[in-house]
Amino acid sequence: MAPYESDDSRSAEEAEERHSARRKAARYVVPVAVVGVAAATIGLVPALADSGDPDLPKITAQQLVQKIAESDVQQLSGTVKITTDLGLPDLGGLESGLASGAAGNGSGSSADPSAKLTELASGTHTLRVAADGPDRQKVSLIESAAEYSLIHDGKDVWGYDSKSDEVYHGTADQDGKAGKDGKGGEKGRAEVPATPRDFAEEALKAADDTTSVTVDGTAQVAGRDAYKLVVKPKHASGTTVGVISIAVDAETGMPLKFTLTPASGGAAVVDVGFTQVGFAKPAASTFDFTPPKGAKITEDKDAAAREHASAAPHEGVAPGVGLLGGGDGAKVVGKGWNSIATFDTGEKGGVPSSTGKGDMGGFLGSLGDQVSGGFGKGTVFSTRLINALITDDGKVYVGAVTKDALVKAADAGK
Repeated sequence: MAPYESDDSRSAEEAEERHSARRKAARYVVPVAVVGVAAATIGLVPALADSGDPDLPKITAQQLVQKIAESDVQQLSGTVKITTDLGLPDLGGLESGLASGAAGNGSGSSADPSAKLTELASGTHTLRVAADGPDRQKVSLIESAAEYSLIHDGKDVWGYDSKSDEVYHGTADQDGKAGKDGKGGEKGRAEVPATPRDFAEEALKAADDTTSVTVDGTAQVAGRDAYKLVVKPKHASGTTVGVISIAVDAETGMPLKFTLTPASGGAAVVDVGFTQVGFAKPAASTFDFTPPKGAKITEDKDAAAREHASAAPHEGVAPGVGLLGGGDGAKVVGKGWNSIATFDTGEKGGVPSSTGKGDMGGFLGSLGDQVSGGFGKGTVFSTRLINALITDDGKVYVGAVTKDALVKAADAGK
């Protein structure tokens, strides 16, 4: 103990070091988890149960893709089941750190969607969804003893977490719409992602001359007849994406089921879909929300500015990466299935190692693989689909690509 230093002051200093280490750990791990969450929110699209192969008119892949593009479902309600298996490591006590790290870019409320939706990064969840045009959508995450709801009604965006009895209140854009195109085409902070078509289009962005797009028969999903569209890279080199299967409603052209299997095989990374769906106009009361008496309400006055900063789409990005909202000044290198999003965190010194202070250094280092190249040194954090390289000079490279592809991109960007 240093001279004149009390036990109380020393313990306070150690506590602050641990707290600082957790915040830094969460900041470094978030790029991997956030991409997984973004891919997981594909869960507002698809459907699960297949029962029989309906006899439908023949259709070409080009015609089916066009049918998706022309689909204009404005009203729906249903139940969605989402299972996500990214193969994330056991983060131990970091889960709360990740949530608070994500919320650190938001309002700080547990009802803020940027914090709450991190739960979709793993496991199986049930969602209730409803939409009535571009100005009204609702998504409810059903838990064992609680419920989280995100409601977009005109210019208002409400989040309510019944477990903590907290309310988040933000605003949509100036037109009161969820996205610039009024149909959720651009993912802003305040938007409720209620139209499956957006996610299918994200997957189809990579459909260039390196992509195989075929129709693989028919299926019945949530009691509706559907065509099965299969999208996959012609050559697997460099990408972690194996096969994407989309069940497309034969009548409306709306995607009903989305399944993404990694190139490494095994269970699907994302398997999401409607277990029940209808296209009647939901009751107006579905979108009514009044904060419960006594609930803690957080007004997010900076939501519009953050939405504008994060809403720009990444063109030519492989499925999953285009949904990454992270990092101011993010840009894309490569194209199609080998696209990589890159941005500069401004943090020098790389990921904390086992020699660093605090109790998180060794644990955080064990989550990643140390790599080196012409760019210098860095750490790669891996999941079954998304990999992220954080260099010692603070740059981040994220993509649905292999570790070697990230290193090559970092070398090229040096």
